[in-house]
Amino acid sequence: MTDFAIFWDWLSFAVRWLHVITGIAWIGSSFYFVALDLGLRQRPGLPVGAFGEEWQVHGGGFYHIQKYLVAPAEMPEHLTWFKWESYATWLSGFAMLCVVYYAGADLFLIDPNVLNVSVPVGILLSLATIGVGWIVYDLLCRSPLGKSDTGLMLVLYCVLVFIAWGLTHLFTGRAAFLHLGAITATIMSANVFMVIIPNQKIVVADLIAGRKPDPKYGKIAKQRSLHNNYLTLPVLFLMLSNHYPLAFGTQFNWVIASLVFIIGVLIRHYFNTVHARKGNPTWTWLGAAVLFIVIIWLSTVPKVLTGEPKTSAASAAAQVYMASAHFPAVRDTVLGRCSMCHAEEPVYEGIYHAPKGVMLDTDERIAEHASEIYLQAGRAHAMPPANVTQITDQERALLVAWFEGAGK
Repeated sequence: MTDFAIFWDWLSFAVRWLHVITGIAWIGSSFYFVALDLGLRQRPGLPVGAFGEEWQVHGGGFYHIQKYLVAPAEMPEHLTWFKWESYATWLSGFAMLCVVYYAGADLFLIDPNVLNVSVPVGILLSLATIGVGWIVYDLLCRSPLGKSDTGLMLVLYCVLVFIAWGLTHLFTGRAAFLHLGAITATIMSANVFMVIIPNQKIVVADLIAGRKPDPKYGKIAKQRSLHNNYLTLPVLFLMLSNHYPLAFGTQFNWVIASLVFIIGVLIRHYFNTVHARKGNPTWTWLGAAVLFIVIIWLSTVPKVLTGEPKTSAASAAAQVYMASAHFPAVRDTVLGRCSMCHAEEPVYEGIYHAPKGVMLDTDERIAEHASEIYLQAGRAHAMPPANVTQITDQERALLVAWFEGAGK
């Protein structure tokens, strides 16, 4: 079991690393093509069907790029498709969801005080929310409402706010944020897989067959691409939020998530406007800053509004660690070496909230985080940072013996 815990931690690291790499590739290419599309210039003498062109310099060379709204008169011999960045990002993200939230459902996915369900039911709810999110979005885009870009985006925002609120009534705050990000990322990747690429393939097939492509396919693909462009920054925030409990660990976390979408739209609007050479709307940065200050306030709002934190009973897995003969000594070690930071109200100077939301100030909380204690303070010496509380080698050995001997 102990070897498996170490392997699983490294697997989590590897999957997260892959997800970051593929995400950089997808977001980078997306931002580049949006900027390219908005910066195209028209001039006399462009080839038939060409909408615009742009000259760029990079890496010591010059690039001459032309865009065709529908397609060129003849299909080029070599055509590069930008799709695997999206697919790999989604697949690696789903793998990370399985490794972290499904394998650790008792700790990271399910909160009995929010919705007391079994692990299989919690996982099914997770999969259902992700799938339903895409279906609702796609139906709205294909409805008559889809003909109005502005109207559609306003309705979609209201739907996302409702989803954010609903997720906080299904999962832990951390998992709710992660799932809102997963739903949004699924919409973005499914746009590529289900709409953008298929539409482009229809255009290519028409060209090969000698038919004139229908411009509607390009228009639909561009609308979905625009949505992806505006959703990117909120998704990044939501995926990073699991490291920052001030974002997800409050009763108003769904409001915070809703405001993040507006901030993302404001920032992307600034860059899109600048790239299109339509001005310099610096007011967007002021608006984003004001909203971010509101988010900071919401994350630390007085308990008179949020109510006292709820406590929960230990899970079946945690009870195994609490029953260990080593647990009394482990509890004393953790309370003496860790709980000054990892508590409801930390007493260590400069620490105002438990790092990453991990609290180790009760028996139940210590047992729930047994694996993390074992890995970070037992096997590794990552905690406490710089060993500021001077945990001894004997105490670290005790943590290892406790975790490895539990249940035997």
